[in-house]
Amino acid sequence: MSVIYLLISISIVIAIGFFIAFILAVKTGQYDDDYTPSVRMLFDDELLKSANKAEKIDEK
Repeated sequence: MSVIYLLISISIVIAIGFFIAFILAVKTGQYDDDYTPSVRMLFDDELLKSANKAEKIDEK
């Protein structure tokens, strides 16, 4: 039974370590997205697709 307590305590310490590492990574800006805003203009707009559907309906 003491082995279970040892394993649980070790896993909690490791989980807390990963949580602290995650918080530090977020605070230092490692998850900031610098790439997407620069290529956003290359993506197709969804509004154009809906405008094309409206034109097709008007033609019929």
